Amino acid sequence: MPFFRLDNGDLRPDESIDFNPEDVPRAIAAFGGEMVTKGTEVAMHAHSKDELVLARRGIVRLEAGRNMWIVPPRCAVWIPGHVAHGVSVAGNVEVYCLFLEPNAAPALPRQCCTLTISPLLERLLVHATHMPALYDLDGPDGRIAAVLLDQLSLAPVEELRFPMPADSRLRRIASAMMADPSDRATIEDWGRRMAVAPRTLTRILQRETGMSFGRWRQQLHILIALQRLDQGASVHAVALDLGYEGASAFVTMFRKALGKPPARYLAERRVLAH
Repeated sequence: MPFFRLDNGDLRPDESIDFNPEDVPRAIAAFGGEMVTKGTEVAMHAHSKDELVLARRGIVRLEAGRNMWIVPPRCAVWIPGHVAHGVSVAGNVEVYCLFLEPNAAPALPRQCCTLTISPLLERLLVHATHMPALYDLDGPDGRIAAVLLDQLSLAPVEELRFPMPADSRLRRIASAMMADPSDRATIEDWGRRMAVAPRTLTRILQRETGMSFGRWRQQLHILIALQRLDQGASVHAVALDLGYEGASAFVTMFRKALGKPPARYLAERRVLAH
């Protein structure tokens, strides 16, 4: 199965390479790719097979159903078959996509979610991109595929998502916050910018996401922070990037949301992943 090094901003395999994971008559099919891009998008689409999207490097955002995922460190997004989704990537990206035949991993949820990916599962997935598409079911690669499916079925589900409203006005706010997460505009500020009553925006946001505006923005900040911290950014730098006056205010927010400060949270995730 192919691994692509793409330099033209196209996430899809080269059409000259005869590989479509939907057509592979095996329990799993996978491809990976590296690319450097200021921003590339794949429009909303769906597969008959289940899919797992793992990002080892770069910024990968995925929208599916009514949620947006910024693929966090040591996690992947699980997308059941026939669920429409779109993907955008930016930066120096390394991403892997695993496709599964329906019911190959029946223990996993039938809705989109974030899964914690262990180092073993990550290595198995990377290996799968270098296996023949029509791997020998009874040979070593067939056994690798079986172990991969076993490990995937054990992957814990994480509550790491950013609810994406259907309302066009709120989607504009979401896009603006993702583009400039340091913007500390309140719901009143957004109401003035968009000539909409803040109460109206608040009511729709609560109805569509179950969150207040502050909690909604906080969830986005947590996902961005986890990604940047895992890539080596300092707590101070992340705090400033997210519009906080300093590290102390950011750490307080993070601890209230996830029960522990950023350094401890990431350290414990690394231990659990091993």
